[in-house]
Amino acid sequence: MTDTPARLLQLLSLLQTPREWPGGELADRLGVSRRTVRRDIDRLRELGYPVQAARGAEGGYRLVAGKAMPPLVLDDEEAVAIAVGLRAGAGHAVDGVDEASVRALAKLEQVLPSRLRHRVASLQAATMPLAGPWRGDGATVDPRTLTTLASTVTGQERLRFDYVSGDGTATKRLVEPYRLVSTGRRWYLVAYDVERGDWRTFRVDRVAEPFATGARFAPRELPEANAAEFVRNSMNRLQPVLDVDVTFEAPADFVTARLPSSMGAPEPLDAGRCRLRTSCTDSLEWVALRLALVDCEFTVNGPQAMTGYLRDLGERLTRATAPGPGE
Repeated sequence: MTDTPARLLQLLSLLQTPREWPGGELADRLGVSRRTVRRDIDRLRELGYPVQAARGAEGGYRLVAGKAMPPLVLDDEEAVAIAVGLRAGAGHAVDGVDEASVRALAKLEQVLPSRLRHRVASLQAATMPLAGPWRGDGATVDPRTLTTLASTVTGQERLRFDYVSGDGTATKRLVEPYRLVSTGRRWYLVAYDVERGDWRTFRVDRVAEPFATGARFAPRELPEANAAEFVRNSMNRLQPVLDVDVTFEAPADFVTARLPSSMGAPEPLDAGRCRLRTSCTDSLEWVALRLALVDCEFTVNGPQAMTGYLRDLGERLTRATAPGPGE
């Protein structure tokens, strides 16, 4: 192989396999001499790839962890696997899947060849996620919508889309997208609404037919410290804040693993008890069910409405288990 760039890409692809490659085997694979392999290894090191050489007659090589993340070379199967995985995660506002994941998906899909993009879309269409409380209870969103929004945020490009508000009103919006924010249950777009002349928060699962207009804009100054703070304050203005105080008869790590991260972490009281004091804008009913799903004894210290709701819920559940007539 006499094409140096192509040879370097093939060499890099081989080295990204988690194994040590003897110099002779690399030379055979590339159809060059061992001396050429050594020169190519030096070129990769100059480009920032941390290639480690083992001493010995064979002089084996392998990639190791470095201080920075150099570009990766993916084959077709690897690219499809990563894109499908990112799409599956981005389609649900799952804890830990944040804006960085969506940006990565947007970058990958932008450079995928059409044949691979078709395979990713086919796999996505042929699968269905298992919904339930273990998936975060958030509304699903179309990953293509997320990637379109993420691309316009990065490119500072005006965006048009159809939007349905909470009361069912359908509108068309022209916005200057600022940031995507994940709350752990839902995705939100923070943007400046051009036609209304004000900043707005949009639930991404209510966005349809997003279209990048191609018109660039100069970023405006957000009236909050950051986009996450803007979303939090917007939610607080729209919904009453629920102050929750609960004591669990279980260790703090047990309870933390069974509660959404958006509810915060309980404070240990002793080895077998902990206390959760948090404020949220979720409905009282939803919070009550999340507390019950922790699957341990607990006492609600407040609010009083939560105590009453759980008492009524417990009575209904008890009646539901009572034998019916004739049983």
